[in-house]
Parts: sequence; C-alpha cells; structure tokens
Amino acid sequence: MDLTEYVKEVSKQDFFGWDFKHEAYWNNRLKTTGGRFFPKDGHLDFNPKIYQEHGIEIFRKIVRHELCHYHLYHQKKGYKHADKDFKELLKLVDGLRYVPRSAQKQAKYSYTCLSCGQVYQRQRQIDLKKYRCGKCHGYLCLQNRS
Repeated sequence: MDLTEYVKEVSKQDFFGWDFKHEAYWNNRLKTTGGRFFPKDGHLDFNPKIYQEHGIEIFRKIVRHELCHYHLYHQKKGYKHADKDFKELLKLVDGLRYVPRSAQKQAKYSYTCLSCGQVYQRQRQIDLKKYRCGKCHGYLCLQNRS
C-alpha cells in the first residue's frame, strides 16, 4: 500500500473533501502514538504497528485524526488537541482521539497500598523504602511483575 496515496484518498473521500498535498511516511520509532503532523513541512508520520495490530478500520480513523491537524493548520484554525475547531472536526469525521491501548506499553509492575488498597501500575520498579501511597501515605507492596 502506498501510504501517501492512501492518505490522499482518505482526505478526498472521508468527510473532508480537501486535497492532501504533502507526503506521508511510516515511522517505526513511534511507540505510544498512532501518528504525527509536522506543521513545519506539512508531512505526516504513521505508526505501522497500529495498522498491523488493529487493521485498516482503526488505522483509517488515525489517518483522519492526523488529517484534522493538517487541514485545520492550513486553514489557519485551531489545529491542536485542546482547540474547539479540532474537537469538532474530529467528531464530524469520526477520527480516533486516542490510540488503542494494546499498542501502548503495558505496565510491568503492579503495586498496592497496604492501608487503603489503592493500586498503582508502573513501567519501572520503584523503591518501596522511598515511595508511599499518594492517597493515604501508606506503605506499598509489589503485587505482581508482568
């Protein structure tokens, strides 16, 4: 699949009706995001793992998300995540707000507070002598390591 041609097709068909005039690239280094828009030169990067893990339907919604950034930027409207214009257009085109969870890193460590039972999921191991529960200041206990 030629990615740039696919993005041009989505831009023309899926509610936008506007031309995509730049390039789209696969970026294997993306880990927790589905794609990125670069205002400086207008190109888009996409995470190939999203396409491989979740299929074309989810990937198409991520393309729509990045095209929202792209088209709003070129129309000199609010193109950032917090902007009203972006949120409205994203909803209109049925784009994804967040990347599906399975593509993101899964927590390796699970800690539980011995006092209140609060559970904390962490990527890295923490020093149990140094850190306490943020809710009640109780002691933490390592539950499991994935």
